[in-house]
Amino acid sequence: MIKKDFNEGLLGFLDASPTPFHATENMAGMFLNAGFVRLHETQKWNLKQGEKYFVTRNDSSIIAFTYPKSKNYVMVGSHTDSPNLKLKPNPVIKEHGVVKFGVEPYGGVLLNTWFDRDLSLAGRISYLDSHNIIKDTVVDAKKSIAIIPSLAIHLDREVNEKKSVNAQTDICPIVSTNKEFEFESFLKELLVSSGVEDIKELYANELSFYDTQAASYIGLEDEFIASARLDNLLSCYVGMLSICSVDASVPMLFIASDHEEVGSESASGAGGSFLESTLKRMFGDFEEYTQMIRSSMLISADNAHAVHPNFPSKHDANHAPLINSGVVIKVNANQRYASNSKTISRFMNVASSLGEPMQNFVTRSDIGCGSTIGPITASRLGIDTIDIGLPTYAMHSIRELCGSDDAYSLYKIILGFSE
Repeated sequence: MIKKDFNEGLLGFLDASPTPFHATENMAGMFLNAGFVRLHETQKWNLKQGEKYFVTRNDSSIIAFTYPKSKNYVMVGSHTDSPNLKLKPNPVIKEHGVVKFGVEPYGGVLLNTWFDRDLSLAGRISYLDSHNIIKDTVVDAKKSIAIIPSLAIHLDREVNEKKSVNAQTDICPIVSTNKEFEFESFLKELLVSSGVEDIKELYANELSFYDTQAASYIGLEDEFIASARLDNLLSCYVGMLSICSVDASVPMLFIASDHEEVGSESASGAGGSFLESTLKRMFGDFEEYTQMIRSSMLISADNAHAVHPNFPSKHDANHAPLINSGVVIKVNANQRYASNSKTISRFMNVASSLGEPMQNFVTRSDIGCGSTIGPITASRLGIDTIDIGLPTYAMHSIRELCGSDDAYSLYKIILGFSE
């Protein structure tokens, strides 16, 4: 696959995946098209050597794997969730001539970037049908239905000198001026637009706002890609394409977990049992399982902070990654990243053999370091792990920025491991 086709597919995947539910659904579709067999955790597995499989949990996490039933697996880990504004269970606020929705920040949202953007709403709705069966449907309003208007500078003269955002009062999206608005009717319209007609009773929902601006190239020579949710759909896309590009005889596994942005401690997060239970079903014999774990390697792929050209002092000058200068190896002395000299050497060996560039990132010693799924998975499984990332500006903004070369470089490196 050439870089242009790779990036065009990335743009489409980003636009089609406004929530973890959509991302998981889209990856499942990709795996089915690539000949993977769908498994269900609630059913017995009869795995056949030489086949390719995938399984989902909570509609928001997914694992795909080849099954040569050998050792030396290359595993790629990423996460499906991104910081956003999630709808509260009773969201409707009618005051001052408008209808607003109450929201709760999910993860470390850069709140200032959510003002004056065209917003839509997507996620999952649970309901009861006429046969008294509880069902779930993934929905997407698709069109722009909301906005969070800024306060005019005339009413806040100090806004350019100091700006704080109150998460309870300042970021409620405005959706209508219709005083007769009914939330239940709105949810039913979302379900109907998704093809659901048999709705006896509405139950719970998990809905999030997202920016409707499409992913796009930026730069005089298309050097950049701008989009929402690059952290971490960028790595999801790379991992998905990588495992779809290898033969079933190559031992490879890809996992995209939910809830990384809030600590991974959930049934479908990296702190849960999803990956471990899948691996134990793949290798029922404990001796085989342990040998596979200790001969395999996890590449924890997330985004990395590129040195910001307007704020270079926020980086250690010797560990300041550049956009479009290669995959970033992330290191932290206190194990906030799981990289060590052995896993770094293995990664460098493959990248060097392909002529792919690499960079190092260590946060400034006086600035805290974020974490990833790497240390969590390494601790739970005992698997050798490296944390790597793709250089990014404006991480956790409503619209992030990455280079148009780096993801394709990582894709080639992962395929290099399979050789």
